[in-house]
Amino acid sequence: MTETAPETEHTARGVRLPRTARRAQLLSAAQHVFVANGYHAAAMDEIAERAGVSKPVLYQHFPGKLDLYLALLETQADELVRRLDAAIESTPDNKLRVHAAVAAYFDFVNGEGHAYRLVFESDLRGEPAVEQAIENATSQCVETITRAVTADAGLDEERARLLAVGLAGLSQVTARYWLNDGRALPQDDAVALIASLAWRGIGGFPLQSG
Repeated sequence: MTETAPETEHTARGVRLPRTARRAQLLSAAQHVFVANGYHAAAMDEIAERAGVSKPVLYQHFPGKLDLYLALLETQADELVRRLDAAIESTPDNKLRVHAAVAAYFDFVNGEGHAYRLVFESDLRGEPAVEQAIENATSQCVETITRAVTADAGLDEERARLLAVGLAGLSQVTARYWLNDGRALPQDDAVALIASLAWRGIGGFPLQSG
């Protein structure tokens, strides 16, 4: 008689999922719990229960709570970078690029489940791996804006990067305020307002030929 096999990828209802689908399910459950409770108050028991799996199944995919949190954080950080890259690549016109960049931050902040809090409002910033993941995403966003929006103004690298940091900071702070203020303005109106403010500054630098 063979030994009992380790617990498989079954839900409480006995439905087996492919590993990638199971991982996505666990990350979705974890996002809800981490966003609602923060890292320190979140419990693996609650995440497993919300996902409809046992703790052994959860630990098959993520050895510990920090591993799960980091996987979720990196997923959301990558999503922000992807949105911004797509926004910048959507047009060669710098004024429209500024608008698209601001819109990308608003879309990210207004995304499902308030996942933006993991990137912009993490309660685990003291953890080196968390800090590194957030800094990597921030740096990628800043570099994307630096190359695509401000380089044409003929500024040196440090000045160009500082303007990019300003645009990124303006976009994410105002997007978070807009959301927490109950979306008092329609999103398109809010984006247009902030993009206009940003462009009046960045557009003041003359476009360089060549």
